[in-house]
Amino acid sequence: MSQASLTDDDLFGEAATEMREDVESSLADARDALPAADEIWETDADNVLGALNGLKSALDTGDAADHLRDAKKWYTMGERADAFDDGDDLAEEIETLESTVEDIETAGEQVSDLTSTIPGLRSTLQDADEDEDEE
Repeated sequence: MSQASLTDDDLFGEAATEMREDVESSLADARDALPAADEIWETDADNVLGALNGLKSALDTGDAADHLRDAKKWYTMGERADAFDDGDDLAEEIETLESTVEDIETAGEQVSDLTSTIPGLRSTLQDADEDEDEE
């Protein structure tokens, strides 16, 4: 083997290590951006609408999706270049975080729907009570 190919192998190994570190760093950033469990569980609200608005805010994934996208991008590059000796752990973590982000976003959409529905429902029930009182 020539000296140039050894240098290329060394550089490739170094690049592969850096790529793995980038993926791991992006995954850690994505995890850190997720809301804490207590943030979505506890509330100081005085009513249901306040609780729903607080929950809606707590379900914000922040930059988690962007960090996850970066992790997937570098993981895909590394996989295609066959740079990872064992990238199964990275793939599993990406899949787990992707599922978690999707679950949080779905819950946020459901809470948003309730947040817009509850005031109208309350008004309808108040009108029904008034109609009953008039009779």
